[in-house]
Amino acid sequence: MQRLANFDVSRDFLTRRSKIAAQVIFGVLCGGAMIGLRSLFDVWAPVSGPFALIYPTILLATLYGHWQAGAVAFLLTFFWAWFVILPPTQSLLFADPTDPARVLLNAASALVVLIFAEAFRRAAHSTMDEIRERADRRLTLLADLEHRTKNNFALVASMLELQKRRIPQQELHAPLEEAVGRVRTFADAYSALALEQSDQPNVEMKPYLEFLLDRIEGASLSPAVRLFREVEPATLTREEAVAIGLYLNEAVANACKYAFPDGRPGTIAVFFHVRDDGWRFTIEDDGVGDDALVDPDGGLGSQLLAAFASQAGATHHAGPVLNGFRSEMRKEEQAAVA
Repeated sequence: MQRLANFDVSRDFLTRRSKIAAQVIFGVLCGGAMIGLRSLFDVWAPVSGPFALIYPTILLATLYGHWQAGAVAFLLTFFWAWFVILPPTQSLLFADPTDPARVLLNAASALVVLIFAEAFRRAAHSTMDEIRERADRRLTLLADLEHRTKNNFALVASMLELQKRRIPQQELHAPLEEAVGRVRTFADAYSALALEQSDQPNVEMKPYLEFLLDRIEGASLSPAVRLFREVEPATLTREEAVAIGLYLNEAVANACKYAFPDGRPGTIAVFFHVRDDGWRFTIEDDGVGDDALVDPDGGLGSQLLAAFASQAGATHHAGPVLNGFRSEMRKEEQAAVA
């Protein structure tokens, strides 16, 4: 219905002359369609309602072909009905003394339909253009906000890096390095979102997650650790996408930190599955499986994972499994499958 409301026969033409030609041709086609339909109707009810089908013809021609198409359809159908349908047929003369007023009234009514249809068309298209312009402005502002957010995260990371260099105590460097890594993770998530989906209100998750996974595989994993991925197509909101990207980075960072000590080989598997009742995002490793024992009370990493899941409106579960450790977030509602 929205596509039908926005239809315009001359929209794809570039020059004014070609636009007018398209509108005139459309008016001729509308008039021809009415004449054909009226000719079929005359088999059952000849000469009845000679001007009845003119009004919807003018309405459709004007709404989708501007007033030029409506005027062409009006002239073609009105004079055809006058000449062919109105008695005496095949003549512009009048058989009944009341016919001149009848013809004049129908002509005036048809012109009123044309005028109001053109006014409505212009108002509707103006409203749609305004809505699109506002949406474009909001998308531009959102993209600018995300760009500034990414830059602010990068600035914070640089400031923490400078502060680390000024601290002589080596034992304080590790916490600062961890904080720098997390801040850069936030910047990477927003950067990936800007690169992949900068002009869309929602996010296609498959290319977004594939982009993040490729970056993680190239920058964070040791050669002994393999990254397996299984990502199903889905469309989510930008807020959900950012939260999932941050969750992914934090969970993989935890796996790299705890699951594979002393260069131990292994695999980190990432799954994004869509179901009728929602979606499920899982990061699982086949490492030593003692992430929970490293941080039994739930430290910053665990709190961040729970916070990211909450941001996406999902639940978070994490703990050892038979062959390693698993972090998972679930959202129990309909996700739009691409």
